[in-house]
Amino acid sequence: MNMKKVITGFTALVLLMISGCSQAKDDDDYTSGDISGINHTSAAINYVKVNGYGGPNISPFGDGGGYCCVMLPTHWYAGLKAKIDWEVDPHTAPPFPGYEDRSKFSAWKTAVQGSFQKHSTIVDIPQYGAKRCGLTVHFLPCNQIKVTTVCDGYGTPNYPIKEPRHMEDPVSCPVK
Repeated sequence: MNMKKVITGFTALVLLMISGCSQAKDDDDYTSGDISGINHTSAAINYVKVNGYGGPNISPFGDGGGYCCVMLPTHWYAGLKAKIDWEVDPHTAPPFPGYEDRSKFSAWKTAVQGSFQKHSTIVDIPQYGAKRCGLTVHFLPCNQIKVTTVCDGYGTPNYPIKEPRHMEDPVSCPVK
């Protein structure tokens, strides 16, 4: 077999595969966007997933994002929802004992991992038009979630979620 033909065929195959992945069709029903988050609480968010796709970990009262991808329909429709899964680190584990005593370290590690709280909810995705910038998930006290697709930054006049960045956890949360 001629080596030049093998290389030419392989190159053509690679180019065909690349062009197929990079070109969007005019009739595609979905577009992708980044997953971002804003944490209004004092607990760390270890991870967030939107419809099963991973997103950032977010420090207390922090933000994070730019994780690919959430798929949104090109055109919004009534009843459009997203499933949000996340894990919270409530910082209830004992203090770090150091690495010297392996059994103490192992017990501490088990306690930390056992203190993580997993949550899941389904939220409505607010109406959007042609301009949208992925999905931003807001983590509020009592494990409440709000989402938006707007491109304006948090705190700007047109940003739809107005809750302050630093929110205190209430003594008790409403029962769902």
